Amino acid sequence: MKIGYQGEPHSYSYRAATELFSEGEFIGHRGFATAFDALEGGEVDRLVVPVENSTTGSVLPVLDRLPGDASHVRFSILAEHLVEVRHTLHGVPGASIEDIREVRSHPQALAQAEHVLLNLGIDPVPTHDTAGAVRQVAEAGDPSVAALAPPRAGAAHGLDVLLDHVLDKDHNTTRFVVLAVGDPVVDEDDDKTTIVVTGSHTPGSLALVLTELGLRGANLTRIESRPAGVAWNYRFFIDLVHSPGPEGLARVLDPPPANAASLLNLGSYKAVVS
Repeated sequence: MKIGYQGEPHSYSYRAATELFSEGEFIGHRGFATAFDALEGGEVDRLVVPVENSTTGSVLPVLDRLPGDASHVRFSILAEHLVEVRHTLHGVPGASIEDIREVRSHPQALAQAEHVLLNLGIDPVPTHDTAGAVRQVAEAGDPSVAALAPPRAGAAHGLDVLLDHVLDKDHNTTRFVVLAVGDPVVDEDDDKTTIVVTGSHTPGSLALVLTELGLRGANLTRIESRPAGVAWNYRFFIDLVHSPGPEGLARVLDPPPANAASLLNLGSYKAVVS
């Protein structure tokens, strides 16, 4: 099986993919757009992508692609996975933390260590990937430039660890999901579902949708508002925990809440307890 992910080997996405799949051919992609295109085009069988982080929130380039549109195939979520993110500063051999003037990493990683880097007086420079930043620093050989990346990423390119635990929040954790092409299938132990809802544009419609889902027994663990593709129209991504299996999901979503203008099921899966 071919498993796609965004980034390079030794990145957090690579780690998530290898933890989820003990065997397979792991194929990295420079950006989320190319990763989704690879899944849609059949170049990979599964795609492992981050959807949210406990410090910085949603990964919007991923979230916005999950529903697709009329010009794309249907994606469905098969599983979720949590990865504790513990950034480390890596530099070329002989460099010290006092030498560093610039740090490269993925924008999400830089945002998760924003205050620490500010206090160190180091300028953040975004790049496509944490592991890719390590490779760039190794290739440049500049003692004033470091990479913010997973603890083991630097050794693969001959870099030294300059500083451990470079984080703003100790709980820093990223939630990943596994995607496949096709309509969602609900297994007997699936007890969590992600849906996308648009309201009926009447006063209180969203509140009524959420109330109805709650009265049916759903525990709403996440709600995110995003543009819906038409100016000043919005859709709401909702994660809900429910009784397991097809019957448990049906009690929550069948029929759809009366005040929902549209409801799309993005997939059901077994909830991971953090």
